[in-house]
Amino acid sequence: MGILSVQIFQGARPAGAASNAAVTSSSSHVVPLQNPPTSLRGGTSPGFRTIVDYRSGRMKGVYMPTSSPYGRSSTTRSRTLTMAVDRGGTENSSLAGNCMDTVDHKQVMDIAPRLRERDFAGTPYVPVYVMLPLGVINKKCELVDPDGLLKQLRVLKSVNVDGVMVDCWWGIVEAHTPQEYNWSGYKRLFQIVRDLKLKLQVVMSFHECGGNVGDDVCIPLPHWVAEIGRSNPDIFFTDREGRRNPECLSWGTDKERVLRGRTAVEVYFDYMRSFRIEFDEFFEDGIISEIEVGLGPCGELRYPSYPVKHGWRYPGIGEFQCYDQYLLKSLRKAAEVRGHSFWARGPDNAGSYNSRPHETGFFCDGGDYDSYYGRFFLNWYSQILIDHADRVLSLAKLAFESTCIAVKLSGIHWWYKTASHAAELTSGFYNPCNRDGYAAIASMLKKHGAALNFTCVELRTLDQHEDFPEALADPEGLVWQVLNAAWDASIPVASENALPCHDREGYNKILENAKPLNDPDGRHLSAFTYLRLSPLLMERNNFLEFERFVKRMHGKALLIYLHFLHLSLSLGQWHILGFS
Repeated sequence: MGILSVQIFQGARPAGAASNAAVTSSSSHVVPLQNPPTSLRGGTSPGFRTIVDYRSGRMKGVYMPTSSPYGRSSTTRSRTLTMAVDRGGTENSSLAGNCMDTVDHKQVMDIAPRLRERDFAGTPYVPVYVMLPLGVINKKCELVDPDGLLKQLRVLKSVNVDGVMVDCWWGIVEAHTPQEYNWSGYKRLFQIVRDLKLKLQVVMSFHECGGNVGDDVCIPLPHWVAEIGRSNPDIFFTDREGRRNPECLSWGTDKERVLRGRTAVEVYFDYMRSFRIEFDEFFEDGIISEIEVGLGPCGELRYPSYPVKHGWRYPGIGEFQCYDQYLLKSLRKAAEVRGHSFWARGPDNAGSYNSRPHETGFFCDGGDYDSYYGRFFLNWYSQILIDHADRVLSLAKLAFESTCIAVKLSGIHWWYKTASHAAELTSGFYNPCNRDGYAAIASMLKKHGAALNFTCVELRTLDQHEDFPEALADPEGLVWQVLNAAWDASIPVASENALPCHDREGYNKILENAKPLNDPDGRHLSAFTYLRLSPLLMERNNFLEFERFVKRMHGKALLIYLHFLHLSLSLGQWHILGFS
């Protein structure tokens, strides 16, 4: 085994080759977060206190500098990390090995426990995309700060990121008048992406942005839809107390002509068809690699069962969202068909948004969720979700023809270690401990040739138990169940992180899920989308760690390891791409 001490960038380049220069950011603030459930794109379920709070258990082996790495005084304390590479292909990184400190020109050896990292060299190539900021297009459908975005995209391109993901907001494009679409800002954005030879994942975002953690802009549904909602609030999801949620349209409107003569699915289809026609050249050139179809709040296939605006806080079980007149009509019809018309009601003992399962008669162990009525209701409730996706995807497939389409599924991992899986049930996933609630969804996606995009692949169950033991969460168990349900149905599976991720341990967890070790069938993720392009990601240390992650996702060998503080590049070279 050879020991190599390095003071240069990982992945040495031939002389004259372009440098993968990372960038620094003047911003070093910590964004307050709530607790972790789903993605931050277009709104994320809240719950965490701060990134630092959440990551504190993961950062124990990471050296965090407290002063400038460019100081040259004799009292400067620098740290050189070493890497050992054995011939079996396992890396021993400096974070897990010996650290050599230099204090006043004296070397001091720190002894730390060794951690062994898996070598991903030669593993399957998994494309990496990066989500663009929520407000990259403003409400006038103008591209915000094109010069600054171009610089950032060049940085991403320099480390071989495959492409970017962007939301195409219904509330911007069709804002004022039905079937009058303004795509101007998106055209300019797509041209920039094409010029850089990057790919595009485009989200048909039929939900509002604002009011959830990670939402730094407010993009409501189209004004004309809001006007309809004022006179007919039943177009929105409604809870047992009659509170409306204008995040997205109720699935009860899918076949109801309540949108100025059109049904909801007709509105979605017209929007998708307009996009396909407007951007035909980008489809034909292969720049648009995937269309993700928004199917609910935050663009996810789920009910809006845990809205912050209604007082939900992690790890509350949430509430059923089936009390608008259209969904109640469907429930009455289902009960009559079953021959039990008195079942045409929602549960009256399911607690409230912040209840725990054991506090309710419906979700407690042995509760009504597993009674004859409970099974009827949950079958109906979850089938409404599947039927909605089925209808919209049928039209998306028609609109986008041979282009890959995808659906995002949220990772409702809290209460996963209880019998009822209450938070999943209120979200529409009928997945108690005695039933697989994701196989039917995977089967429906298979019917349309659609990919599944799943969140929370960076979360570790142990961290959840340390921070919120009362939540009985198991993100690792949930991820494994959903990935296998999709792979068993032979559909592509992609993923994204649920919370901002900048540390080695989080990236390693993503890699483990992306390329399962010793899988006899060689199964792996079809793509990974990083949440999200931000000043924090562009900070030097964070970006270098991200570059290392991209290399490993691409199956590239890590020839040498970079320590963040010992750089052969001068400070001026960090500004090569125009960042400070």
